[in-house]
Amino acid sequence: MSFDSKQQKNEKFGHLRLSTSGPQSTSLTGNALLRTPYFNKGSAFTKEERDTFKLHGLLPTNVQTLDEQVTRAYAQYSSRPNDLAKNTFMTSLKEQNEVLYYKLILDHLKEMFPVIYTPTEGEAIADYSKIWRRSEGCFLNIDDADRVDDDIKQWGNPEDIDLIVVSDGQQILGIGDQGVGAILISIAKLVIYTLCAGIHPFRTLPVVLDCGTDNKGLLDDDLYLGLRKERVYGEEYDKFIDKFVSACRKRYPRAYIHFEDFGLTNARRILDKYTPQIACFNDDVQGTGCVTLAAVMAAFKVSDTKWDEARFVMFGSGSAGTGIADQIKDAIAHNTGKSREEAGHQIWCVDKPGLLLRGRKDQLTPAQVPYAREDKEWEGKEYGDLLSVVKEVKPHVMIGTSTRPGAFSEDIVREMAKHVERPIILPLSNPTRLHEAQPQDLYDWTDGKALVATGSPFPPPTAECNNSVTFPGIGLGAVLSRTRLMTPALLVAAVQALASAAPVIKGSGAGLLPDVEDVREISVQIAKNVIKKAVEDDLAQQKDIPTDDADLEEWIREQMWSAEYRPLKLVEEHKADAHARGEVGTGSGQREANF
Repeated sequence: MSFDSKQQKNEKFGHLRLSTSGPQSTSLTGNALLRTPYFNKGSAFTKEERDTFKLHGLLPTNVQTLDEQVTRAYAQYSSRPNDLAKNTFMTSLKEQNEVLYYKLILDHLKEMFPVIYTPTEGEAIADYSKIWRRSEGCFLNIDDADRVDDDIKQWGNPEDIDLIVVSDGQQILGIGDQGVGAILISIAKLVIYTLCAGIHPFRTLPVVLDCGTDNKGLLDDDLYLGLRKERVYGEEYDKFIDKFVSACRKRYPRAYIHFEDFGLTNARRILDKYTPQIACFNDDVQGTGCVTLAAVMAAFKVSDTKWDEARFVMFGSGSAGTGIADQIKDAIAHNTGKSREEAGHQIWCVDKPGLLLRGRKDQLTPAQVPYAREDKEWEGKEYGDLLSVVKEVKPHVMIGTSTRPGAFSEDIVREMAKHVERPIILPLSNPTRLHEAQPQDLYDWTDGKALVATGSPFPPPTAECNNSVTFPGIGLGAVLSRTRLMTPALLVAAVQALASAAPVIKGSGAGLLPDVEDVREISVQIAKNVIKKAVEDDLAQQKDIPTDDADLEEWIREQMWSAEYRPLKLVEEHKADAHARGEVGTGSGQREANF
C-alpha cells in the first residue's frame, strides 16, 4: 500500500467514506467515549489521548498494547467452564470493546470459531431468554407492524448502514423454531462478515422479525422474551415482510439485505420475490450452494469428472438442498451449453418420502418442483430410500443437507464406490452431531478414494464446506460496489474466485476448499470478481471504481475494517456526524442498556 501505517491517510483512497487509514473523528470524551464499543480502547488509550479526551481518573495508570489486552482477555476466556460460558463472555466483551473482541478471535480463529458461531451459537440462541442481559439489534414484531418505519429509523441516517441481516427465527441452525432468539443468528452472521471480510461492525444492523413461534417450549417458558403466540403465516406474514423491506429501502436505500434462517416454505419464496427488486441474499439458499459448488468444481479437477456426464444425488431437499441444486444446475448449463431444464435432469433430489416425484406435487415446495422426476421413469423401481436411489442413479456426487446423522451408511457409500472411481461425498448438515457421516468412515469404506468436504470442521485432509469463506466476500463486493441487485452472474463470479483458491487447485494441499484462516484474502478476491461483474453489468452505483486489478485490490483493502486501534481526533459536537457522536448501528454507546 502507499502508506506506512494506519496512522496516515492512504494517498489514493483515504478520502473514501469507508477508508480505514488515518485518525477517526469523535466528539465524545470521558465515560461517553469509554461506553462506545467502536471507539473504546480501555487500557490502551495513550497518555496523549487520556489528556485530550479527559480519561484521567477513569482508567488504571499503565498504558497497554492491544496484544497485552488480548493476552489478558484470552486468559479470562479460557477460564470459563464450558463453550456456552465462553460464548457469553465474548458477547460481553463485544459490548465493551469491538477492536479487542475481533482481535482476540482473529488471533485464535480456529479455536473460537465454533464458540462464537455454530455449534455453540445454537445453544445460546436456544437459551436466549435465559441468558439475556442487554438488548442488541432491532426487534420488530408482527403485532406492531405499523411501527416498522419508525423502529428502523433509529439506527442511523441513510448513509450510516451498509448491511442488514434479518431472520424470522423459524429454522435456526438445525434446531428449528427459536422465535425472538433469532436475533443472535443475525448478530453472529454480522460478526462473521466483519471477521472474514472487514465489513465495518458499526455500520451493520441485525434484525429479528418476531412473528410468534410454534416452539411449545418457548411458549410455555415464563422467561420467554418474544411474542407469546403461535407463529403467523399467510397474507399477514407477507405484508409484514414487505413492510420491513420497504422500510429498509426507504431509510437505507443502498444497504445490502441478507435473509437468514427463514423456514422452508418462506426462504426461497421471499428470495425469489425480492431478488429482482433489491440487492439481497439468502445464505441458506445461495451461500451454501456457492461454497458447495466451489468444492465440486475442485473435486472434478481431481477426479476428471465431466460436467455433461456428472450425476448428483441431493439427500435433503429443503432450502439448503434445493439452493445447492440450483447452483449446480446453473454450473452444468454454463459448462455444457445445456438449457437449465436439461441440466436439472442430472440431479436427483431425495427427501423424507424418498425420491421427489411429480405425482406428489401437492407435497412439494415451489423450490422442489423443478427437480421432481416423472413417475413413469421409476415404474417398477425402488425409490423410497437413499440406497435404492444410489443403486439406480450411480451418482458421482452425493450431498447431504438432511440433518439425519449417519444417513450415509456403509452400504450406501460402498454401493456408490462400486460405480465411480472417486466418489465425491459432501455431508453438510451441522452441527457436527447431525452429520450424515464421519469423514474417516467415508475414507475407510472407499479405500481412501472418496473426495470429502463437510459442513463442520474435521482434521485434514477433509475440507470444511464453510459458508464463511463465501458469503462475506460476496457481501463485501455488494457493499463496496453498491450493486443494485445480486444477480446469478455475480454469484458465478464469486464461485469462480473461491474455486480458484482451493489448495488442491493451487497445488498447496489436498483440500477442496481454502482454509477459513485465509478467508480475508479470499474475500478480497471474491469481492473483486463481484465488483468487476457488477460494473460490467451496469449494476454498480458506486462511482470511480478502479479498473486496474492492482488498484482495485488496494481500493478494496483500504475499505476493509481491521481489528486495530486507530488514533482518535477530537472534533466539536456541531461538526460531528452520527458516527463521531457514537450514535450509529448496534455499537452505539449512546443507547441505554435494558436490564
